[in-house]
Amino acid sequence: MKLATCSEPGPGVTRLPFTPQHRDALDVLGKAMDRAGLSVSLDEAGTLIGRRDGPVGSKTLLMGSHQDSVREGGAYDGIMGVVLPILALEKLRDDGHDLPFAVEILAFADEEGVRFPTALIGSRALAGTFDPSVLTMCDAGAISLRKAMESFGLHPDRIGAFARGPDRVIGFLETHIEQGPILEHEDEAVGVVTAICGIERHQIEVTGETGHAGTLPMAGRRDALVGAAEIVAEVNRMGRETADLRATVGALTVAPNVVNAVPRHVRLTAEFRAPDDRIRERAGEMLDHFARDLAVRQNLDIDCTRTYFQVAQPCDGTLSARLAEAAQKAGARAVALPSGATHDASAMADLCPIAMLFVRCRAGISHNPAEFASPADMAVAIATLAGCLRSLQEPPA
Repeated sequence: MKLATCSEPGPGVTRLPFTPQHRDALDVLGKAMDRAGLSVSLDEAGTLIGRRDGPVGSKTLLMGSHQDSVREGGAYDGIMGVVLPILALEKLRDDGHDLPFAVEILAFADEEGVRFPTALIGSRALAGTFDPSVLTMCDAGAISLRKAMESFGLHPDRIGAFARGPDRVIGFLETHIEQGPILEHEDEAVGVVTAICGIERHQIEVTGETGHAGTLPMAGRRDALVGAAEIVAEVNRMGRETADLRATVGALTVAPNVVNAVPRHVRLTAEFRAPDDRIRERAGEMLDHFARDLAVRQNLDIDCTRTYFQVAQPCDGTLSARLAEAAQKAGARAVALPSGATHDASAMADLCPIAMLFVRCRAGISHNPAEFASPADMAVAIATLAGCLRSLQEPPA
């Protein structure tokens, strides 16, 4: 709740990267890390790091999530995944439990991509996949990412030096609210993520011919919106009838967009997400075939282009099994479920094995001031994280 006050004025939580609100959050988190006995530092990508050393020469387990929010978001998304691991380490310390490896808690600066048209800066920096060209990207106030980071006291040209070596990292464990209703439906406090879904997006242009709505006969019309409506229905059908597929038309524009004219042109998007890339790719192929057939049937010009894709990232079987065992010992059933949303873990997968723990959120609400995770559920998550850490043994060198 204290972190939720590190926000711009207005409903919910608005905490963007490299702002005074970000600085305030780092102060709160840094003090919490210090109370847990962690050494605290800030890397050049703006990631706050709390480290608990292990034996000399030991490898490191990475944990954490992001501190930033969407505009008028909630108090739990991202930031909870930083707080709970801190409390888990504090619990282990108070219980006098030593670990055979080092642990670092990471509070990434920018996962949401709200202020700048890029995201996952901190996790990509650690994974060695940060693209320096994004430093020229600007926010709505024409401030470049480079300038924002420099004003925050960082040296963005040094980010490349902070990439970790995979031979020194055990894995990355991220805790996050589910952002969906499955755990609530299952009446479970926590769940173990099987994979972070792959994503692909298509831009579709449907072109017909306009005419007066009162004088143009129905027969022979080349109505772009009628064609687009069939695409919307087909995308929805694919999502409903294909297991593990999420299919959405999220944006649509119509021209000339007047009440008494047949629509001439429609631009729309289709997005597919699935934990198995074969399911996602098959959906894209089916959309392309449907669009071509529709163009012939309706005498329309239809261009369907895939504009973006991101492969699915399966979670590591060993880490996930340890997490599930710890959840069961904490009294949960360890429900297995995929993540339809992207997380820092998806970028960290380029560095090391990943696992994710989901925490139930009320009504599945996220990115909203009504976002809520109960203290009881978060306590189960803390016990699960602590138990997982106790059970892990450092892999052989």
